[in-house]
Amino acid sequence: MGGKFTKKVTSLAFALLFLQETTGLCASLSVNEAVAMALQNNLDIKIASTKENQAEANLAATKAQAGVTVSLGSNFSISDGVSDGVSQNFERSNNTSVSVNYPLYSAGKTQLNTDVKEQMLQQSMLNTQRTTENITYNTVKAYYDILEAHKNIGVDQESVDNYGKHLENVQQLYSAGSVPKSDLLRSEVALSDAQQTLIKAQNTLVINELTLKNILKMDKNELLDLTDDFRYIPFDQTLDYCLSYASDNRKDLEQTQLDYEIAKKNVDLAKADYKPTVSASLGTNWSKQPLPSERDHSYTAGISASWDVFDNGLTKANVDAAESALDEAELTLQQETDSIDIEVRQAYLNMRDAEKRFNLTQTAIKQAEEDLFIAQEKYRVGAGIILDVIDAQLALSTARTNHISAQYDYARYKAQLKNAMGLNGENI
Repeated sequence: MGGKFTKKVTSLAFALLFLQETTGLCASLSVNEAVAMALQNNLDIKIASTKENQAEANLAATKAQAGVTVSLGSNFSISDGVSDGVSQNFERSNNTSVSVNYPLYSAGKTQLNTDVKEQMLQQSMLNTQRTTENITYNTVKAYYDILEAHKNIGVDQESVDNYGKHLENVQQLYSAGSVPKSDLLRSEVALSDAQQTLIKAQNTLVINELTLKNILKMDKNELLDLTDDFRYIPFDQTLDYCLSYASDNRKDLEQTQLDYEIAKKNVDLAKADYKPTVSASLGTNWSKQPLPSERDHSYTAGISASWDVFDNGLTKANVDAAESALDEAELTLQQETDSIDIEVRQAYLNMRDAEKRFNLTQTAIKQAEEDLFIAQEKYRVGAGIILDVIDAQLALSTARTNHISAQYDYARYKAQLKNAMGLNGENI
């Protein structure tokens, strides 16, 4: 049974290799190449870029409102009357005007609105940078997920092979009457369980590859060849350093701080309605001809002021709402600060935990290999029991899986820590 399964898996692997060689549809990617591809193709980046363009346009529109505006107006009319069937009082007239307006005093609203739009543009730029950091982390994580799945398949395949060889040995001993049928049944069950674990691992690999392809916006049918593998590179920075760096460099924290600054300006904007506004205007108009003439034109120049001395409490209500929004922004800023603090701490502690497990599991594998060898030899000469062999094989598979998990947990948590610090994946 074990030999047949091994042949099927080998045939499947050969078929995949043949398909890859004949079609040529295979993407060979290092982790840096995968990140570069994601940053070029991922839609989140493109969406963030369009938000920057919108913020730039809004800023330009706000600045335009603070400058000189020119208005041109014109109307043309014809009138006629009829009396006793005879047309009378036919008149044709037109009136054209040109006016220039400039706001002299807006109680600070013009500058405040411009400052708000500039900070909103800055937020959009920070959002693009943070989106880049998140895509980088997601790509690295998905890359390591695939590598781990490949390694787990190797361990599970080896486990299937070992159980298959052991089953063949048990079948021979059972045929010779050396072992009871229960040993044969237990060996068959153990092989079946190992085969199921292998199938699950293969499915996990397929799902992980789809996840990475989706991030990279690749063809889902294209084969992947990941050229990098895990390399243990120590992370020497302290937790305090990581927390301080995150406080200074997290782009989303800067966005939240700008939200607070904008909320303060919105309070000032609301209070500006208590003050008057002043504007200057210059205009000319003429009638009865398309262009002004010496005999038909007039000029006007003036300064106008507006001041709502009583608005039934509207301004006060707006000020109260803006102050409440400021309180909310302050609390949100504190909440974001606390959230980033715990995010950095968790990633750091998880990374250190994986680092310790990585060192411990190397010894466990050697011990499990020796234990399996002893159990198999004892069983072969009739000095052991079937359960010892099965337990020893399971212990070896677990030790190898734990070692793989510790390796890639370390790599992932290290990438997560850098992302939590706002490092965009680069080394420090």
